[in-house]
Amino acid sequence: MWLGPEEVLLAGALWVTERANPFFLLQRRRGHGKGGGLTGLLVGTLDVVLDSSARVAPYRILHQTQDSQVYWAVACGSSRKEITKHWEWLENNLLQTLSIFDNEEDITTFVKGKIHGIIAEENKNEQPQSEEDPGKFKEAELKMRKQFGMPEVEKLVNYYSCSYWKGRVPRQGWLYLTVNHLCFYSFLLGKEVTLVIQWVDVTQLEKNATLLFPECIKVSTRDNELYFSMFLNINETFKLMEQLANIAMRQLLDNESFLQDKSLPKPRKPLKNISALKRDLDARAKNECYRATFRLPKDECLDGHTDCTLWTPFNKMHIPGQMFVSNNYICFASKAEEACHLIIPLREVTIVEKADSSSVLPSPLSISTKSKMTFFFANLKDRDFLVQRISDFLQRTPSKKPCDREWKWNSADPGCEEVPELPSSSPLAVSPTSALGNRPVNFSAGEVPTASQGLLKLFRRNSEELSGPKGAKEKMKEESWNIHFFEYGRGMCMYRTAKTRELVQKGIPESLRGELWLLFSGAWNEMVTHPGYYADLVEKSMGKYNLATEEIERDLHRSMPEHPAFQNELGIAALRRVLTAYAFRNPTIGYCQAMNIVTSVLLLYCNEEEAFWLLVALCERMLPDYYNTRVVGALVDQGIFEELTREYLPQLSEKMQDLGVISTISLSWFLTLFLSVMPFESAVVIVDCFFYEGIKFILQVSLAILDANMEKLLQCCDEGEAMTILGRYLDNVVNKQSISPPIPHLHALLTSGDDPPLEIDIFELIKTSYEKFSNLKADDIEQMRFKQRLKVIQSLEDTAKKSVVRAVSGDIGFSIEELEELYVVFKAKYLMSCYWGNNRAAAARRDQSLPYLEQYRIDMEQFKELFVSLTPWSCGAHTPVLAGRLFRLLDENRDSLINFKEFVTGMSGMYHGDLTEKLKVLYKLHLPPALNPEETESALEATSYFTEDVTAEETQEDKGRRNDNGPEKEEKGTSPQDYRYYLRMWAKEKESKKETIKDLPKMSQEQFIELCKTLYNMFSEDPVEQELYHAIATVASLLLRIGEVGKKFSNRPVRKSEDCKANNTQDPVSEEESPTSEQSQNSAVEQQPQADHEDKTCRDAQPEKTHQENQTLGDGSGEGQGSPLQLLSDDETKDDMSMSSYSMVSTGSLQCEDIADDTVLVGCEGSSSAARYGSTIDTDWSISFEQILASMLTETALVNYFEKKVNILQKIKDQKKVERQFSSSSDYELSSVSG
Repeated sequence: MWLGPEEVLLAGALWVTERANPFFLLQRRRGHGKGGGLTGLLVGTLDVVLDSSARVAPYRILHQTQDSQVYWAVACGSSRKEITKHWEWLENNLLQTLSIFDNEEDITTFVKGKIHGIIAEENKNEQPQSEEDPGKFKEAELKMRKQFGMPEVEKLVNYYSCSYWKGRVPRQGWLYLTVNHLCFYSFLLGKEVTLVIQWVDVTQLEKNATLLFPECIKVSTRDNELYFSMFLNINETFKLMEQLANIAMRQLLDNESFLQDKSLPKPRKPLKNISALKRDLDARAKNECYRATFRLPKDECLDGHTDCTLWTPFNKMHIPGQMFVSNNYICFASKAEEACHLIIPLREVTIVEKADSSSVLPSPLSISTKSKMTFFFANLKDRDFLVQRISDFLQRTPSKKPCDREWKWNSADPGCEEVPELPSSSPLAVSPTSALGNRPVNFSAGEVPTASQGLLKLFRRNSEELSGPKGAKEKMKEESWNIHFFEYGRGMCMYRTAKTRELVQKGIPESLRGELWLLFSGAWNEMVTHPGYYADLVEKSMGKYNLATEEIERDLHRSMPEHPAFQNELGIAALRRVLTAYAFRNPTIGYCQAMNIVTSVLLLYCNEEEAFWLLVALCERMLPDYYNTRVVGALVDQGIFEELTREYLPQLSEKMQDLGVISTISLSWFLTLFLSVMPFESAVVIVDCFFYEGIKFILQVSLAILDANMEKLLQCCDEGEAMTILGRYLDNVVNKQSISPPIPHLHALLTSGDDPPLEIDIFELIKTSYEKFSNLKADDIEQMRFKQRLKVIQSLEDTAKKSVVRAVSGDIGFSIEELEELYVVFKAKYLMSCYWGNNRAAAARRDQSLPYLEQYRIDMEQFKELFVSLTPWSCGAHTPVLAGRLFRLLDENRDSLINFKEFVTGMSGMYHGDLTEKLKVLYKLHLPPALNPEETESALEATSYFTEDVTAEETQEDKGRRNDNGPEKEEKGTSPQDYRYYLRMWAKEKESKKETIKDLPKMSQEQFIELCKTLYNMFSEDPVEQELYHAIATVASLLLRIGEVGKKFSNRPVRKSEDCKANNTQDPVSEEESPTSEQSQNSAVEQQPQADHEDKTCRDAQPEKTHQENQTLGDGSGEGQGSPLQLLSDDETKDDMSMSSYSMVSTGSLQCEDIADDTVLVGCEGSSSAARYGSTIDTDWSISFEQILASMLTETALVNYFEKKVNILQKIKDQKKVERQFSSSSDYELSSVSG
């Protein structure tokens, strides 16, 4: 056992050193084992005499360094085997690592930390079910949250002691695996390492051993590669990492199934040392393996398994293996892979009884079924408990009605299954409607409905073939299968052995094909347990139309058009019903090209309901993710095919990669199971083997085809030549045993050459594939599928990123690199809403069928978080308010979500463009719709002010609010006017991109106050803060006067046609008066500190006085509603403006609690306290964008601030760092736990 390192002063006393290396000694206690002399006898005697608690273990391992006299005991053992295991672990994992260190103290510190980590992990794993120390895991979870800044909803799955390699130096620490992140923390020798990686960012997971690193796990992301080693149980850790990464890939692939994944692990008991999540994930992995091995329905859950033996009557032997028990099945798998597989559905079981034990047959159990088969299991460890569990499950199994279908056959036609015909009221018997002429197809009384049997029986050709040698061969095959059924059983409970596989390889007879396909695929189980399901689906889907049904209609007549069964409405209608029913069962897949080809073949040998359940088995279990919009499953298996080609055909692999052929051929081969590239009668034999073996067989045959054509392919110059060679080869794969006349293969007509083709027998090809490539294992393929799935989904995500970036890059000022980084940040924010967002709309609304640009969308809260970290305009506490306004401005369709294009458009407005463009964005943020009515009481008044003012400066939003007036006026006009109106609207839409500053509406007094408030917040903490405050004070004073002067002109009772003259006179006035306002502001800024203090005092102590001042100012500004005011002299103006400059602070009109104490706010006559009463807001005051821009340009400090370049890539890097709040207080706590 490992020991907490203890100091040993005399290493030689009473001990003999047996092994040594520069860092460790393995010692045996004298007197233990052979030899030892007198000293050994003495020590041995002492050890025996002493109390057992004081006895010393006979073996130990010491850690030492060359120059140190102190030794540290790190392990002890009661046997040589135990201590040797520890010694080998140290040699394999630590020896090479320790040689890297220069300092001996560092070596000792590292070894002690490592040993403490191992002991802590052993203690954690020793008693997973015990009630002792229930808080240990909880403590680790809290530490993880604190250390990495994770929220409550982020669950820890497990944690491990390990080393992270930073360069060539290992960092001993703790690896935390959570549902969504891989985290690592180390604090050693004063150096801290913290890593946080999202599982969705992992592109590759590998377990390997190299010269540089001992056995380690390599985690790759797009940016870097991380190595972790020195795990106590590396296999368990790696398996868990694979599972978590797989769940993350499901999240990227299919939001719906991810939400199911997320909802699964709900710990029912308090967390113990082992996470409840970890137990759930282990159970899930076992369930998936169990279902895949025995082809069981997706909802079947394994209850337990036990070692046992099964008596096999066909060879009179007891075969060792494992029994698996689940809710609805008892299964058996032999230890020797091909020896025997057995599936017993509990619905078939009639008797379970314990037989008498004997020395030859201990603890036997017999299980009898309805088909008069009895199975004997023996050597069961806990037979009574097992029988009780099976009895419990049997009681829950619904009792079968006598009329329910089971396998039935008779001596006359052993292959024909008796299926009850559907009643006339069943939707399947309803006459199908033709898609072309909408003519109902009436079956005559003598015809059998499509629902009752395979189409091949209805369209059987002349019987010449049946009476010839081919017919005789077919009869022999049937007879072979009947003998097999007699010996091994028939139906679900058949013993499946190597003999079964041999028969499948020789080809299944046509009369049995449907039955055996259903058996081997597991589709029969689902069909029997869901009676009437298909009929209900057909009834629900009849007459319904959507995108899937349109695609189905388009492809119906392309499905095996050369076969007579699909040259008439009978076959077409059956195909339509099956495909439509499946599209309604699984809307995530709906319909995908290639499904029509596969389904048409299924319908030739099965009735409609059977074909439907076979399609379910194919799409949902045997070929997972094949038939979706991105054919991910097929791409995954294509990656496996490329990997296998490199392994088995290395010469050809490089050539095929250069030509780019594998990606072209494999999709058509895998998606249609060779049905589209090979003559039908040959391809159907491939389908036979596929239903028995699974995808392993398709990969095997694909390798055999490449191997057969290797010499020709190596001489190819381009992809076209290679495709022609493979096309010709596949066209000439023949089935000479087929009793059906050959169906003309369209592909063959296109690839016929000058030389007579060489025919290849399909059975020879299958035989060769087994001889050369049979060592492929289903488990290995599943492991490879995981690895390739990571690669494929991340590759698809990269494609999506490039596609989105390309789509938006034309209109945005950011570079491609900046856009890609922004996309990563945007997507990460969306994904966080998926697993931390508690049913956020953004997470719920993701639709894989949407264009890439629309798939990821974020809500206002997420946008605010991004805005705060990325904006170049930091406004302190005011930043979230600004973010909310920008969100409302960008959210044009008002669904409270914005996509990536809208997001970068908003960001680009702040980062790119000149001063005018940036000011335009800022200006828009203080107008509706960005400015919320709740933010300022008079915003509604301001909106109505613009709505009533019929000028050219209307926004589209105002037009929308005026639709009560506008359209009515248009409707009164004639039809041509309507036409011209829409033309004008269209022209305006086209020109909307070239928005000029004249198009912007004027700003009201209240909105101007908000703009000033934003600018003051924006300049706080800037290096030239004082200069900016001075500049904005000057500009604000100037603009207030311009607004006042403009109001005097606009208030004159003049005709609308003269309004523009009044507006035009504003600019010269502003130019004349600007020097005066500058002087007043210069004096104002000099008095800033005292004024600010006085203002604060005034604000706090004299609310009544404040209100009076507001009213006075408001009355002064509002006087002369109908008559123009007299112009003030320069001196009067100066005094008046000085007062108004300070009045804003003294009255608190800008809600100054949000603004820093040293801020001077520049005035206008309105105030927030006055606004609350709604009595003193000057609705006639307004200012235009041109006036603000012209005033801003006079101040160099402002121009420099807005034209300053900010690097967004640096902002993004900082944002990623800040995203995790690290807690310095937990550093030493964590290291103390690990050390």
